[in-house]
Amino acid sequence: MPSSSGFITVISSLLKVSADGNSATRPGLQRLLLLRAFVTLASLLGLFLFHSVSSLDIPFAFIYTLSVAIFVTVILGYWRLSKSWIVSNAELFGHLLIDVLFLVLLLINTSGVGNPLISYLLVLLAVSATLLPRSLVFIFALGTVLLYSSFMLADLNTEHDMHINAASEETTFQLHLVGMWVIFLVSALLITFFITRMAEAIRDRELNLAIAREAEMSSEQLVAIGTLAAGTAHALGTPLSTMAVLLSDLDKMESENLTPARIKEDITLLRQQVNRCKHSLTQLTLYYNKDNSEQDARIHLSELMNDIKGYVTNVHPSATITFTTDSAQDPFVAANPSFRHAVINIIENAIRASTSHVEVTSKVLTGNSRQLEISIKDDGPGIPAEVMERVGQPFISMNKDHMGLGIYLANAAVQRLGGSIEMFNVKNSGAQTTIRIPLPEQV
Repeated sequence: MPSSSGFITVISSLLKVSADGNSATRPGLQRLLLLRAFVTLASLLGLFLFHSVSSLDIPFAFIYTLSVAIFVTVILGYWRLSKSWIVSNAELFGHLLIDVLFLVLLLINTSGVGNPLISYLLVLLAVSATLLPRSLVFIFALGTVLLYSSFMLADLNTEHDMHINAASEETTFQLHLVGMWVIFLVSALLITFFITRMAEAIRDRELNLAIAREAEMSSEQLVAIGTLAAGTAHALGTPLSTMAVLLSDLDKMESENLTPARIKEDITLLRQQVNRCKHSLTQLTLYYNKDNSEQDARIHLSELMNDIKGYVTNVHPSATITFTTDSAQDPFVAANPSFRHAVINIIENAIRASTSHVEVTSKVLTGNSRQLEISIKDDGPGIPAEVMERVGQPFISMNKDHMGLGIYLANAAVQRLGGSIEMFNVKNSGAQTTIRIPLPEQV
């Protein structure tokens, strides 16, 4: 009997197990139909080649009829796959039984257990072990063992009548059949228990990976929204403060001083501040809208740094900040609001920590990959050791009036772009934060 391990290896590699059983049965049925057609064609080709060198009496009429019936079931099976009905485990089990039925008819009309195609039962068992629940696999395995055993007992009785006068040949052939049965039984047990457990382990792993991927995507989205929300809170602070001061001044003014020109000027200023607030909130709500064209937009580095500079100088007019671009290049960078807010957040931390001035330097690094590096350096006392040990974790702050989420959210925003943030103390010169992100390919 030819080795069946090759068949089992092929089937195990062809049938990819999915985390969702229903989604695995449809491609499983498709591959089972393909396997049915392939085995039939290969058997017919082998039969013709064998017949050309042998004079054995082969029931060609029966084989042709059986082959036509097999191809009819294959065509009907593909027609059924064209429909949107769910392929259930019971339906897939039924198709496996159809294959068993065709094999039984072939064995009855040929040489029974002596036909090497009986090992195809192991192939079908391997298919069931990779696709079906354990209960159906056990039923199928028990059925294949009983079927093989019945064919073996039938052939042993037949050979006993034919070789009644040749005791030694009869004993040798019986030992051969018993040995084949033992090998089949051991293979069936191994397939049933080990491949079934492997398939269940793979399904569980795929399911856990899918859950983990979904949780990670949700976490990344929430962190990104949190980063943008923190930046939006900073952006809303200035116009709200301006409106509060303006309204307070108007409330304190005497009625005779409220001239139409003065009121119109104040209303214009209030409208400008409201528009700034509206724009900041619009950025927050539309950031994850797939139709938002700004998500994949690119701007020049100079535009980004000028935008950041304008914002910081407007919000902190009394701070001494130096912006320097240490590069003759002006590459494109991703127009990502979260990254912009992350840089602004770190600059504002440096402003609060500095004693006199803050230096912001941007440059392009070349090498294995082009990167944008932005360094923010202050002349403050530096980062305390207990804070440095936990930098990047949430709720870590040197200021009791802040929640300590700024660096955490900034780090998350930079990591989402494939970059990194490095913070360290400079000897006798305060602290420095270095942000590096890969630059997009130039168009």
